Amino acid sequence: MITALAGIRVLLVEDEMLVAWLLQDMLADLGCAVVGPAARVAQALALIDAQRFDAAVLDVNLNGQTSYAVADALAARGVPFMFSTGYAKDRLAEPYRSLMVLQKPFHGDELGAALDTLLAPHSQPPAAGCGGGSPAHC
Repeated sequence: MITALAGIRVLLVEDEMLVAWLLQDMLADLGCAVVGPAARVAQALALIDAQRFDAAVLDVNLNGQTSYAVADALAARGVPFMFSTGYAKDRLAEPYRSLMVLQKPFHGDELGAALDTLLAPHSQPPAAGCGGGSPAHC
């Protein structure tokens, strides 16, 4: 399926391999180019330093470690991102609750709609304290 997201490079941060494969397939069906997946915070931070991408999808819990450091690094670079989690939004740390969350499980069309919204100008309000400053997408 070719969509308006064709060619968009998306960083995928997900520690459950079956979920990562499913999300890779969904993103590919939307026409996106997937960077990753990264299963650990250190892997994600290394990809942020080494690669270029247009957006990111982050699982909140990566093998018992939160992905907030990844969110902060993305925010510092002005890269829009969303959380993909089975947790309720109110279980996120306070500075991140105003950001986009896609509740697992979800379908490819929901992911596509969320990415369309995420990539629209001024789609995410700044979160207080996120990224140690006030980056545009955090």
